[in-house]
Amino acid sequence: MIFDKVTDAILRHLQHDGRLSNAELAQRVGLSPSACLRRVKLLEKNGIIQGYRAIIDRNATRSMATVIVQITLERQTEDCLRRFESRVRECPDVKECYLMTGDADYLLRVEAQDMSDYERIHKEELSRMPGVVRIQSNFAIRPVVQAWKS
Repeated sequence: MIFDKVTDAILRHLQHDGRLSNAELAQRVGLSPSACLRRVKLLEKNGIIQGYRAIIDRNATRSMATVIVQITLERQTEDCLRRFESRVRECPDVKECYLMTGDADYLLRVEAQDMSDYERIHKEELSRMPGVVRIQSNFAIRPVVQAWKS
């Protein structure tokens, strides 16, 4: 896989607008459409581009609460981390999960319909995950910066 300024430009443009036509993308990065398509297909094949998705405006549809959750585990052994990560991948309400440095072991972005839905997620999902000893939840008021928005 070629990683150069053109590849970086392709990735940057697709992150900003995944619906760009190949012709428009090729023009923006200075390649012929066929060369651009070959690079995009190679990026997809190698797993660098893992997919494309629609970003939904939660205010225009049903309201969703975004909750930033810090999880602390009882131990940071390889087995404890692996068991937690395996279980958190199965939770559909967890939209993102990061292994962290600092006070908390993991940072999660959870989406809930409302406070009572988050209470359900907390009781039935998060608190039952292997090794969890502390859960700190913070409700987001509104997004200020989102990488996928211009």
